[in-house]
Amino acid sequence: MTPIIHATSPAEFLTVVPRLLGFVPQRSVVLVPFRRGRSRGALRLDLPPDDDRADEIAATMMGLVCRVPEADGCAIVVYGERDAPARGLVEGIERRAEACGVVIVEALWVADRRWGSYATSDAGSVPSADDLPSGLGDVAEPEANQFAGADLVPLDAARSDAVESACTALDAAIRALVLSDAAHPPADAARIDPRAFAAACLLDDLPAFVERLLSTDAATLEPFEIAAAAWALGRPSLRDIALICWIDGIDAGDEAAHAQARWEDGDEYPSEIAMRLWGEGARPSPERLGRALLLARHVASAVPASRRPGPLAVAAWFSWALGRSTHADLFAQQATAIEPEHGLAEIVRSFVGAGHLPDWAFRLDEPGR
Repeated sequence: MTPIIHATSPAEFLTVVPRLLGFVPQRSVVLVPFRRGRSRGALRLDLPPDDDRADEIAATMMGLVCRVPEADGCAIVVYGERDAPARGLVEGIERRAEACGVVIVEALWVADRRWGSYATSDAGSVPSADDLPSGLGDVAEPEANQFAGADLVPLDAARSDAVESACTALDAAIRALVLSDAAHPPADAARIDPRAFAAACLLDDLPAFVERLLSTDAATLEPFEIAAAAWALGRPSLRDIALICWIDGIDAGDEAAHAQARWEDGDEYPSEIAMRLWGEGARPSPERLGRALLLARHVASAVPASRRPGPLAVAAWFSWALGRSTHADLFAQQATAIEPEHGLAEIVRSFVGAGHLPDWAFRLDEPGR
């Protein structure tokens, strides 16, 4: 159950904002939409370097606020390195808000541990962790900044070596299964680890395999399970089945697998499945999305660099699906640094560059499945 937090002053409100976001913003503009006096989450955008495009950027920002159903108010908090930064942008947001019938509840700035108001002479120090509003102590401590958590998970050398060996053996097993049969084995075939053939068999029922992974602690996965997951996430047709399964469950994964098979036979791919990957439709369970993100991040961390683009792009997509565009772009950048024309990574980067968020990010009242 989401706690109700009562902030009775601008200073107290500023202690709430990082916990709404999950991190302490740096060089950012944060918009907090309100509906009938209650906050409806928070949106963070990069602080523009200057005010040259203030009106254009203000229009984009207020457009995002207006996508929140029945939003009738908004607070603005600008995090910068000097007092009252980006005043022109704030004034532009205020003009756009007035035109849209949205009341500006607060317009504040934060620089280091100081804060102030754009509208009044109110100013002071941001309260410490010992002075949190009632109920806020039950909310998780925010990350250091918006970039925290977008790196790979450090793994010990022995685990990395075991995963690399598993990946190599799995490749050999799949080649043997595809290029030969029991009646005509390759003449020069070296012995392949039997575990690699078992891992290859996991891919025969991909929805069941990836659904099981989602309920497993990623740190406890066997090297051959990681190798099989990376192999699937590195191939678009299998990756999309895994994505749909992790979004909507095993039944949806089965539907996506059948749709993929029919598409390969010449049928049209169902638009309702494709649109899920574009962020349309019912709001998925944030808890499922979060577990899928952790899993993809762990797989990317465990495999050799050449095999990382697939799981990195999947981590980028799930970050985007959770409304963490900064993380999405960072994961996608890591993928394209290895594979410059990686399709999914480029799509996620285009989403982020255009300020496009999944439609479900604006429907906070709709329960995740």
